[in-house]
Amino acid sequence: MKASVAIQIEPNMPTSAEAIRVVDEVIDYIRSTGLHYYVGPCETAVEGESLEQLVDIVHNCILVAEKAGAPKVSAFVKYNYSPARGVLTIDEKVTKHHQ
Repeated sequence: MKASVAIQIEPNMPTSAEAIRVVDEVIDYIRSTGLHYYVGPCETAVEGESLEQLVDIVHNCILVAEKAGAPKVSAFVKYNYSPARGVLTIDEKVTKHHQ
């Protein structure tokens, strides 16, 4: 694994229920990419082989939220990229904490 990203999408919606609906649509999109991902309480981590691939996914997450009805979308993003050595996988980071 050469790259990972942590994505937090915050749609500006009138109610929490509507915000959750939009975030669920974003997570459905992430699932549709076929990449390994992990949904946490505040962000979703996604693994990929290229930084460009993950940048595109973040961009599309924002567009999905807009299409789902969010008039304003805030995205908080953390990238981890190491093409030569690779990065720790999601499983390497969290499995020991969920046994």
